[in-house]
Amino acid sequence: MRRVVITGQGTINALGHDVPATLEAMREGRCGIGPLQLRDVDRLSVRIGGQVTDYDAETLFNRQQIALYDRFTQFTLIAAREALDGSGLTFAGDLATRSGVVFGTAGGGVNTWDENYRSVYEEGKNRVHPFVVPKLMNNAAASHVSMEWNLKGPSYTVATACASSNHAMGQAFQCIRVGACDVMVTGGSEAMLSFGGIKAWEGLRVMSKDACRPFSANRNGMVQGEGAAVFIFEEYEHAKRRGAEILAEVVGFAMTSDAADIVMPSKQGAARAISGALADGRLNPEDVGYINAHGTGTAANDKVECAAVADAFGQHADDLMISSTKSMHGHLIGGTGAVELLACIMALKDGVIAPTIGYEEPDPECALDVVPNEAREARVGAVLSNAFAFGGLNAVLALRSAP
Repeated sequence: MRRVVITGQGTINALGHDVPATLEAMREGRCGIGPLQLRDVDRLSVRIGGQVTDYDAETLFNRQQIALYDRFTQFTLIAAREALDGSGLTFAGDLATRSGVVFGTAGGGVNTWDENYRSVYEEGKNRVHPFVVPKLMNNAAASHVSMEWNLKGPSYTVATACASSNHAMGQAFQCIRVGACDVMVTGGSEAMLSFGGIKAWEGLRVMSKDACRPFSANRNGMVQGEGAAVFIFEEYEHAKRRGAEILAEVVGFAMTSDAADIVMPSKQGAARAISGALADGRLNPEDVGYINAHGTGTAANDKVECAAVADAFGQHADDLMISSTKSMHGHLIGGTGAVELLACIMALKDGVIAPTIGYEEPDPECALDVVPNEAREARVGAVLSNAFAFGGLNAVLALRSAP
């Protein structure tokens, strides 16, 4: 099995339009959740979200590109450019054919769906733009990244609800580890903050109207976010030969299915994914110092996740730090695991543990060290990133400090 390292990272989300701004916000425990600015917001009962603000697509893309790029694709291209510029890679010849793209998204072009449904049903138009299908399809972002940077290897999209990004990054990891590719551009993106996207989530009655408070006894639901994060996964010897800066090493991945309920999480399924990632990465429980939790802020998820961590780690669970950055940037659904991996890399590289903000009251069913409200300086050698999705789909990544 070949080793896999991370040599580039990029993002745009509610906390910042790039990685430095995002990490600074995480270190400061800043909240990116605020009042939504979108059409017909007065018809929504949930009016807050982790929205990307101060964003003008027309300053970044030309008219032809905007006709082809849904907001989720725009976010992906912005994050991919930062990641690829940071990696120092260019793709030609053999490297182009041995490099690919795997991204996660749950909804794909939700804004395009929303705008065109309005056009047809509300405004009575009988024709839509000829690029509606290529703009809204879930694989649009992966395809445009492939075309923009000449990535000719396996390129595809994973859609597994809130675990999409972790599944995608796990697939990218495995592609390199088994020798199918040398470089993979991977991560996830979501732009579901439109009237229809929020109205659909309102129907589930799992949304908070005021704040995301993971693990706090007075938590009352999740808050949606939007954005993207993209990473460059690279075979270790390839990265070492070219003198690349290595941010972290990906060492393990596991995915499980609860096979139980379409929306309610399962402690057993989550625990098996956590234990599987440890085993795949040849890590002992005591090797891990930090977990970036799925931590949605719903009553069901948080207590089930804490129970799963306790099961998988046994007596070492009390020594772990576990935090949910969704409290700051919101739940990016299919893109959430990607943005959260930034916090994992920050923990390994900079020795800073991102906090769970909004924490107000201890919950006996979430009695772990959730790093409440303030970031913490701590040296950790290995971390996990959890993602547990509707449909009972679980995906956990394990990372080590850069070799």
